[in-house]
Formats: sequence, C-alpha cells, structure tokens
Amino acid sequence: MNPSTYQRLFGYQHAFDSRLVLGLTIAVVAVLSLAPLVFQFLKQSGKLNEKLRHELWMRWVSWVILAPLMIGPVLLGAAETILAIAILSLLCYREFARATGLFREHLVSFIVVVGILLINFAVLDDWYGLFTALSPLTVGAIAVVSILQDQPKGYIQRVGLAVIGFMLFGDCLGHLSFFANDPDFRQIIFWIILCVELNDVFAFICGKSFGHRKLAPNTSPNKTIGGSLGALVLTTALAASLERLVFRGTVIDTWRHALVLGAMISILGQLGDLLLSSVKRDIGIKDMAATIPGHGGFLDRFNSLLLVSPAVYHYVGYYLGVGLTEQHRIFTIGNFVIGR
Repeated sequence: MNPSTYQRLFGYQHAFDSRLVLGLTIAVVAVLSLAPLVFQFLKQSGKLNEKLRHELWMRWVSWVILAPLMIGPVLLGAAETILAIAILSLLCYREFARATGLFREHLVSFIVVVGILLINFAVLDDWYGLFTALSPLTVGAIAVVSILQDQPKGYIQRVGLAVIGFMLFGDCLGHLSFFANDPDFRQIIFWIILCVELNDVFAFICGKSFGHRKLAPNTSPNKTIGGSLGALVLTTALAASLERLVFRGTVIDTWRHALVLGAMISILGQLGDLLLSSVKRDIGIKDMAATIPGHGGFLDRFNSLLLVSPAVYHYVGYYLGVGLTEQHRIFTIGNFVIGR
C-alpha cells in the first residue's frame, strides 16, 4: 500500500484540507445549533401549531444523532466511509427483507448479504472489475439458489424481491461508496449527501408553503407538485453552485454540467423516495421501521440516495473517471490495473 493510498484510507489528519468540507461541516453544526431558536420563534409568533412543532423537534433530535454518524466516517477516512456505507446497506436490506417477508427465505437472503459484503470489499480494494462483475454474478446466484430449493411456487416473487434488494442496497449504494476511492472523496460525498437531504427539506417546506395539487396521491399522499417543483429549483441551484467548487478546474466545471447534475440529484432523489413509497403502499405499511424518531427506518431516511448515487457516479466517471490516479487492488494480487 503506497503512502497516498494509506492517507486516503486512514488519514483523518487531512479531514479539513478542503475548505469546502470545513465550511459544510461548520454549516451543519450551525444549522443544528440554531434550529431550536427558530422553532421557539415560530411558536411564539403563532406560525407553528403543536403537531408540526412536535414533528420538527423529533426530526431535529434525530438529525443531532444522524449528522455525526454521517459526517464522522467521511472525516475519518475512506476506509471508515466504506464501512459506514456497507453497514447502511445491510441495515436497509434488513428493513426491506423484514417488511416484504423476504427474511423468511434464509438461503436467498444469505446470497444477498454475501453479495453486499463482496461489493463493499471490491470498493475497499478499489477493484472495479470485481465491482462491476458482482451484479450479474449475484443476480445469477440468487436465481440458481432459488431453483435448488425446488419450490416453484413463489419463485418469481422471491427472486424478484431479492434482486431488487441487492441492486438497490448493494449495487446502488455501492456506487456512493466507490467515490471513496477518489482523492477528493470527502467533498464529493459531502456534496451528494447534503444536496440529497436538503432536497427532501426543500420539498417539505415548499409543499407546506404553496403545495396544493397532489403529485402522486396513491403512492405518497403528502407530496405535492408545488413541493416537487420548489425542490427542483432550489436543489438544482444549490447543487450547481457547490458543484463548481467540488469539481473546480475540471472539464465539468461549467454551468451546463453543474445544472444537469443539480437537476439529476433533485429529480432522482424524489424518484428514489417515491420508489420506496410504492413498495410501502404495495405491502400496506407507512414506514419500513421505527428506528429513527420522526423519520421511520434507515431506508425511509436514505431512500433518496438509491438512484442518485449510481447516476452521479457514472456521470462524473464518464467525464473525469473516479480515483484513476490511485492505487488499485490494494489488498489483492496485482496492485495496478493495466490501462487505468
């Protein structure tokens, strides 16, 4: 392992080398610190009813806990970031499997879990060949194992659920994790997570302020067209402005690329939310779990990352590549991949 790779994986001393990372960290701390004062002001001015106040306080408490868990690993290093995303992937799959009943299929679920673990090993090793191969190989393994059970009744359902679970929580979140192989991974991941989470906040605020017509009433009754369009405008503006800082001096440091990426984050973030809402409505539940007060489960909170992560990864990868200057196959034989 060369020194630059070691510093990327474990070099917490370089956490704030990027002014953008430092600024965003300070901004998050400031917002969480000032939020209670804002709640108190809105209450005294009569603009906050008791139900909404209770909901906001629950969400604030949850974010006080979640923010360090999300920011901390990224600041510590790439290894900790990959480990944190791997744990998130497993927790999301666990909630999905329990909600859909897939957890009863022990062998199929075992294959999914192994696939998720291997995906994250490939990320940690910066072995892109294995990373891309694992998706079709794991899907094939799920299909074959289900055949060997000799239970044709329900075959399509259990294979379909397992494939969806692996692709969403293993492959899609794995693309977010793979950004950790880039020297500038901290500011890239901060940028993605911040914009995705604020996209949800913008949709909530805009929906409460001027949203009237429902966006998809049968899928998500609380979402409005006004909230969706408001989030699209605000998130695109925020993400595009920060994108120029994250990718400064590169070929995508233009307003055209910045606006495309900003719109992509907002639209796919909202579609990721609606995707999981469709699953929940189909099986007749409100939340995937009750782990996080005011949010539901981990999957309820982080579903917006599912479609955003691979889309942004491949967009950035097409123009810039991700981690091309880094050491590859860190822990396996053949430390450098020819042609990269």
